[in-house]
Amino acid sequence: MGKYEKILLKILRGRSDQIIDYEDLKRLLIIFGFEERIKGSHHIFSKSKIKEIINIEENLNLIRSNK
Repeated sequence: MGKYEKILLKILRGRSDQIIDYEDLKRLLIIFGFEERIKGSHHIFSKSKIKEIINIEENLNLIRSNK
């Protein structure tokens, strides 16, 4: 099992949300086809045909899902 598969399993299990490395999460989103847009310290990930966006504030490592 590769590095990003292990990270995905951590996320799906929901037990390690606060200890996932920012760069690993960013790379995983890009692997899944999300496009990154940066506005200040916020990295916003979106994907066509998916209404919700993922907003990651790099400095605080906060992960939010916006509807």
